[in-house]
Amino acid sequence: MDMCNHDLKEDIREYWSKRSATFDLAFGHRIPQGPELDAWSAAVRNAIGPEPRRVLELACGTGEVTNVLLSLGHEVTALDFSEDMLGVARTKHAGNARVRFVLADAERTMEPDQAYDAVICRHLVWTLTEPEQALADWFRVLKPGGRLLVFDGDWTKPTRLGRLAVLAVGLIERFVGHDTYYDGAMSEKHASIMTRLPFSDGLTTERLEPLVQEAGFIEIAFPSHRPIAAAQRKNADLRNRLRTLFYRRFVLVASRPADDAS
Repeated sequence: MDMCNHDLKEDIREYWSKRSATFDLAFGHRIPQGPELDAWSAAVRNAIGPEPRRVLELACGTGEVTNVLLSLGHEVTALDFSEDMLGVARTKHAGNARVRFVLADAERTMEPDQAYDAVICRHLVWTLTEPEQALADWFRVLKPGGRLLVFDGDWTKPTRLGRLAVLAVGLIERFVGHDTYYDGAMSEKHASIMTRLPFSDGLTTERLEPLVQEAGFIEIAFPSHRPIAAAQRKNADLRNRLRTLFYRRFVLVASRPADDAS
């Protein structure tokens, strides 16, 4: 890894570490009981099946997706390269024997070959500094027939409807004030990191699919993200309902070939 890449990764680590204390207060990050947990659980169940699996969760943050996985009965190894994020997650899931938290780089997991039935991540791929390397590593740690499940989006530019929603939120905030906990996608630090990433011009399904294919995955599909967004809107105020419209979000599911014993 070259020095520029190392510096970028350290900036990413610092950014997320600083956000760890208040991250669960940011809309769209927490997955509360009720419609949202149900929608996330359904997405995971549809992707990797109903039976308990051995799952590697990448960039687990404060352990919200970890909670989804544990609620479904999976055995989870959850890694993050921010010790601060892991501290929050460990506290949240203290005493649960079905989760193991690991300080590690999601692009080079150092986990054993063919050890997992599923690899899952949320809002990680857009931050990858070496996407080809990361996908090769995730392929390596999956058992033959194992599933990759990615939740992500194009956070660089709002959709056409999203631009109207941004304007509407701006009007609302003139009266109620700015939400300091909302994902600081437009913050100076966030913007600086984004400009240096391989997906600096946006992570789209069209860009990601060939990379996943080149890593060896098959049966690549894009289930709808709409049920999750609809669930987020159910108990949200107007400002947060509008926020679910900002960006194009997606779900990717892919498989390591079942007959792959390499």
